[in-house]
Amino acid sequence: MTDPKPKPHAAPRIVVVGSINMDFSAVVQMLPRPGETVLGSAFEENPGGKGANQAVAAAPLGASSAVVGRVGNDAIGQQLLCSLQENQVDVATVN
Repeated sequence: MTDPKPKPHAAPRIVVVGSINMDFSAVVQMLPRPGETVLGSAFEENPGGKGANQAVAAAPLGASSAVVGRVGNDAIGQQLLCSLQENQVDVATVN
């Protein structure tokens, strides 16, 4: 006989081992040829990395999400950690 009260399921735990990096993008009129310098009209920094992106994508789906990786001990590393934490990703194993 089955239990009439379904047991609550724990949220799945997702642990991603992968890259955590900052993407730098510039808007230019044309791609430079080898050795050529071109001026950009805009510049953006966006957190990324295949591992970080997967961990961030899992969090809003109800999973407990964590990432294992490394970041630099600089301002960009701190930005990456803050971005992951803002997206409910556990960064306890990032060093």
